[in-house]
Amino acid sequence: MTLPAGAKDRYLAAFERAADGKGRPAWLRRLRGEAKDRFLSSGFPGVKDEDWKYTSVAEIEEREFDIAPRGGRLTASDVAAFLPADASGNVLVFENGRYRPDLSVRRSLPHGAHLGGMSEALSGGGDGLVPYFPRTPTDPFGDLNTMLMEDGAFLHVGKRVEIPEPIHLLFLTLGSERPFMVHPRNVIVAGEGSRVTVVERYAAVADAGCLVNTVTGIDAADGATVVHYRLQEEGSDAYHVASLRARQGTGSRFAAHSVALGARISRSGVHVLLDGEGAACLLNGLYMGNGERHVDHFTTIDHAKPEGTSREYYRGILDDRSRGVFRGRVIVRKDAQKTDARQANRNLLLSREAEADSRPQLEIHADDVKCTHGATVGPLDEEKVFYMRSRGIDESSARGLLACAFAGDILRRFDLPGVRRTFEEKVLARLPEADRIRGFFHDQG
Repeated sequence: MTLPAGAKDRYLAAFERAADGKGRPAWLRRLRGEAKDRFLSSGFPGVKDEDWKYTSVAEIEEREFDIAPRGGRLTASDVAAFLPADASGNVLVFENGRYRPDLSVRRSLPHGAHLGGMSEALSGGGDGLVPYFPRTPTDPFGDLNTMLMEDGAFLHVGKRVEIPEPIHLLFLTLGSERPFMVHPRNVIVAGEGSRVTVVERYAAVADAGCLVNTVTGIDAADGATVVHYRLQEEGSDAYHVASLRARQGTGSRFAAHSVALGARISRSGVHVLLDGEGAACLLNGLYMGNGERHVDHFTTIDHAKPEGTSREYYRGILDDRSRGVFRGRVIVRKDAQKTDARQANRNLLLSREAEADSRPQLEIHADDVKCTHGATVGPLDEEKVFYMRSRGIDESSARGLLACAFAGDILRRFDLPGVRRTFEEKVLARLPEADRIRGFFHDQG
């Protein structure tokens, strides 16, 4: 949809106020200008756009978001509340999208690895970042991020370097008198034969009327192993739009785990390109909705080379009047023979008013492949509820236990015990009779 004149003026003014020009490389200034022209011309996507058919962003377009205020109000205790108890690696903290080195935990990294703020990386010229800032974004929110980004995280892991401890990127928002927007830009580069795990988490210290519009780019070279966690738990007055784009080289391994629990409207876009022979990819996600939350996942796995393997498992638990949307697309290119791809999306409706839209898709251009997909939407199995009640479990607890087990199929694939336990507890807190069934996940682990 085309931006109204008033909105166009607001975003143009935000572009002029954003950190652009001084200390920024010329190539980025050009990208910003090009993104600005595209966004002001096209505006936000509308429901007539096929990729946004089930998710209206009219609320985002109508609200007047300011550039996030600078402050330094975040405290060490605020940060501690959002970290797993066993977090022992590096922690980069961002307040309203801006890096806070004073609250971050910086530990020594192996030789050949670099971690820091994106703003710092760009201030030195950042020519090495050029390949990781694509000139053609996937949608207008990518343009909006490019034109207004100020900071984010930059991680570069050299050839055959292994980082043993997970790296935590913690993005916290604090309330303000007026709605505001932040546009973090993260780049993760894993060199040939390297190994790294990154936990990217978005949360609100206090419920804030904000738009968080984030872009993360991941490049896994030949033989690299990258495990990425994305955890979103912002407040009910927040809007969250995220884009994750990953490219994989020959023999690389990439796993992307996600949990979406917050925001009034959230949209997570994932695009993975298996650009090397024998690459393997796992997408594993859980989303929960209550109240009138709207949660959307839009994924694409693009098999471009032979003998690639992909697994995609997403599950949604929807209550009250919430709505979940999943569209998963698997592409197998002509030369990607011997591809093995499996995709499954299951949705559990806990109320009659909850709604789920699921569209798994296969686009196959090769003939020697193994590809499957499937989707289910429905309430709890009443026979299973009856069976549990016949064993002396009350109905509310039985329903909570079944929903708990439904979510557990996704969470059990989390290889970080601290992160898994954190979100097991958050999932439990949203289910019926949470106190009675709290031990279930731990017993299963």
